[in-house]
Amino acid sequence: MFTKTPAETAASGPVADLAPTAALTSVPGGPPIPHAVGVSDDEFRAALARLAAGVVLITAHDPDDGPRGEDVGMTATAFLSVSLDPPLVMVSVRNDSRMDDLLERQPDWAVSVLSGHQRQIAGRFAMKGRISDRLLFEDIPYVRGETSGAPLVGGALANLECRTEQRVPAGDHTLVIARVLATSVPSREDGPLTYFRGKYRQLR
Repeated sequence: MFTKTPAETAASGPVADLAPTAALTSVPGGPPIPHAVGVSDDEFRAALARLAAGVVLITAHDPDDGPRGEDVGMTATAFLSVSLDPPLVMVSVRNDSRMDDLLERQPDWAVSVLSGHQRQIAGRFAMKGRISDRLLFEDIPYVRGETSGAPLVGGALANLECRTEQRVPAGDHTLVIARVLATSVPSREDGPLTYFRGKYRQLR
């Protein structure tokens, strides 16, 4: 279902890619030419595709969308821990994406660390030309976080509820740094869902 690298999909969908891409120039009838400093998009993607990454679902509740609000979700591989004291995490979101627009005004959000058996959830929230978020959440088991109000996916390896403390512009993405306010770690033996060379993989 999902064969592009995160950076390729981020250009048209909600997946957070591993890093911003280099800008290109071109000549009529010729191939793209990278700037004097940097690499081409293809070179960058090929190199970063060799970096295995964990897969998470970023969720947030938009109280202003409809009478009851709407939940929004985004598959991400560009998610990591930043600090232990205080407990901080970071996610990279594509500028002007639905999630970027929401997190700019909604400080509270959540992270579900997906297990190897949740590949379908990752693909669903990353696909191009996807249906509304309301329909995407319809048949996925989740509970609403008491702190963030965002969906916490059932069956995930871990759930974190966060509050944004800083937004850092970075090329065509924004790095959202947040304090972790609450966590839950269900007792599960599943391995994590990973992303490597353009494919979801289950770590055994």
